[in-house]
Amino acid sequence: MDLHELDQILADRGEPAFRARQVWAWAARGVRGYEEMTDLPAALREQLERELPFSSIAAGEEAHSSDGTLKALFKTHDGRALEAVLMRFRDGRRSICVSSQSGCPLTCTFCATGAMRFARNLSASEILDQALYFRRIEAIDHCVFMGMGEPMLNLDAVLEACERLPDIGVTHRRTTISTVGWIPGIERLTESNMPLRLALSLHAAEGTLRSQLMPVNERYPLADVVEAARAFYARKRRRVFVEYVMLAGVNDRYEQALQLARLLNGGHGRRPSSQPIFKVNLIPYNPIAAEDGRPGYEGSGRESIAAFRAALESQGVPVTVRLTRGRDIAAACGQLAGQSV
Repeated sequence: MDLHELDQILADRGEPAFRARQVWAWAARGVRGYEEMTDLPAALREQLERELPFSSIAAGEEAHSSDGTLKALFKTHDGRALEAVLMRFRDGRRSICVSSQSGCPLTCTFCATGAMRFARNLSASEILDQALYFRRIEAIDHCVFMGMGEPMLNLDAVLEACERLPDIGVTHRRTTISTVGWIPGIERLTESNMPLRLALSLHAAEGTLRSQLMPVNERYPLADVVEAARAFYARKRRRVFVEYVMLAGVNDRYEQALQLARLLNGGHGRRPSSQPIFKVNLIPYNPIAAEDGRPGYEGSGRESIAAFRAALESQGVPVTVRLTRGRDIAAACGQLAGQSV
């Protein structure tokens, strides 16, 4: 729900300050409407039902993957589309991937969201209502801001939402904010008191190639972005995740793996460390619809990914290969586009 409008309605009624906390506590526990908030006066529940939509975003179509992933399509009050994803893992984790914008202005060439027309930033309530939607289905314990949009371009709303995520079941230490390398946002996140995680969407270890894949590199060059990530680690002592989508014949060669290792190792070769600053997540490429003027990509094969991983590990760089979730419903990394499946 729109929490700022809730505060206004309660103030206009002369309700005590704790009423807003009561309403939020019920919502965070996963109730499905005001009628379930049994310790609120009946007249107040009826007024809220009339005047304040229980969710600031309207749920549309759901898509269910064979691997248990659930994708939900939403519309804002002004008709803007956004998507969010619930991922279910065998170890019991329930992780949500939420959006911070409708569309994205940064046009990364391998991402479906980047091909959308950018609409606007989402409010903190619109971000939280994505989480609450899934909380009403089941308990959740992890959150990644890796859905639609660049979180660092809407950081005020993102951080406001993060303040309340622990009430829903997601601690700050299990919340990750991803960025393409928007340095002012990384610097602000570094100064935040919340122990949030940082993920850096890198995808190339050389400036010219990265600019081709991610035009934002022209504004914030690779070396400066990595230095900002190092500063984040120095203050937070929280390892930075490096996201690297594997594109066949583009960024998956052995020498490019060594180049990435040198970049992350500060220009050196192998640097064994008990507490490395970076951990690389290799992401199998998830196909997106072809668009005019956008390059077509193919994903690297298993052997190429395995060789790239081995090269990084030989240089002391921790690395994992991301488990793809929801590809069959266009819910995997890079596939969200605000469209029905």
